[in-house]
Amino acid sequence: MIRGLEAEWAEGLSPWRLQRRGDRLYGRGTADNKGQHTINFAALDAVLKTRGRLGFDIVYLVEMGEEVGSPGLREVCQHYRDRLKANVLIASDGPRLGPQRPTLFLGARGAFNFDMHVELRDGGHHSGNWGGLLSNPGIILAQALATITSPTGAIKVREWLPPPIPNSVRAALADIAIDGGDDAPEIDPGWGEPGLSAAEKVFGWCSFEVLAFSTGNAENPVNAIPPRAKATCQIRFVVGTDPENFLPALRRHLDAHGFPMVRLERWKKGYFPATRLDPDHPWVCWAAASVAATTGVPPAILPNLGGSLPNDIFAVDLGLPTVWVPHSYAGCSQHAPNEHLLAPVARQALAIMSGIYWDLGEAGVPV
Repeated sequence: MIRGLEAEWAEGLSPWRLQRRGDRLYGRGTADNKGQHTINFAALDAVLKTRGRLGFDIVYLVEMGEEVGSPGLREVCQHYRDRLKANVLIASDGPRLGPQRPTLFLGARGAFNFDMHVELRDGGHHSGNWGGLLSNPGIILAQALATITSPTGAIKVREWLPPPIPNSVRAALADIAIDGGDDAPEIDPGWGEPGLSAAEKVFGWCSFEVLAFSTGNAENPVNAIPPRAKATCQIRFVVGTDPENFLPALRRHLDAHGFPMVRLERWKKGYFPATRLDPDHPWVCWAAASVAATTGVPPAILPNLGGSLPNDIFAVDLGLPTVWVPHSYAGCSQHAPNEHLLAPVARQALAIMSGIYWDLGEAGVPV
């Protein structure tokens, strides 16, 4: 589902060939997500060969369409609901908090994409003849966007924001430091909601992003007032917000600020609901203890991933507690040229998953 982008890979590397350079295992899907599936299969095999049996029942579901919205997954899960009954979902995708720290995440932020349009006339008009007389859709749209957040990105449409962060979530995030690895961008400390830690901004709050903005012909500009402008926007949201109210709330907000000409259009694809398992849930405590016993260090526990996954299918439709054990890291270049899996992380992940599968066959498992 993700393009190879062969021409953009470093010299000697290919998206279609697994290659190791130092501690990096290069190839398309090594980090997202074939490598993670392979680690889990290998861990299962190790337990079977060592103990001769698992000691528990398991249903393995491999889903390969998440990048395009997981078409058919909900229908499959609903159709096979009885066969998919379980005590817990244990899955792997996404990045660790940092390369050095094992991580559990318990859900995902939701994603809500939409376009904002300003369409004023059929064609462009010479800016020398009409400048100062005709309204400019690019300027109008830029001004409308500027009402949505503060100059430092704090959301001003208050109906988009969640209730106060629960105490259990704040406690879980108290020792979380954002670490994307050597190639990660530097965090802008003054950006986003004031009064929140960096971890709370990503894992406990909502964010608004302008993904693209266009007006006129950016590749070949001409001396003309453009007829239209468009911005593609996204809200990443957490449990406690109502995504069905996002556009109605924005409509009211824009009208109140004098922008009734801005048209809103929700995307038909790319929507994910928000999910979050309480960090104090028994399955979270059990999984954290298993990882700590294997690695000697307590894992980072994220109430939800900062990104989005179809976790609601498992958490809501199937009613399962969901515990995700990621084996990648934020600097893995997933979807991009030079995607890679870190060998030390993969090695530790194999031990972690072997420990989890082993412990599932022992006494003391939550019911």
